[in-house]
Amino acid sequence: MNNDGTKSGFSLDITAQVSRSVNIPVIASGGAGSMEHFSQVFFNTECSAALAASIFHFGEIDIRELKKYLKHQGIAIR
Repeated sequence: MNNDGTKSGFSLDITAQVSRSVNIPVIASGGAGSMEHFSQVFFNTECSAALAASIFHFGEIDIRELKKYLKHQGIAIR
């Protein structure tokens, strides 16, 4: 929550702790500002998904380009 809107990256510590402690899907949210932030959250936590809003709404990152980037990084995408 502290990272929401900052575009400085997801909170990797808490996302990792929660995603490793529960048996339900965890969605990382808050702080995405670059494509690298998405790969970091998937490589450093066990989250099932990651979301963002403003970077997509304002056209800062194209969803198709992000999907290509993540696929190139070896991250499964839908």
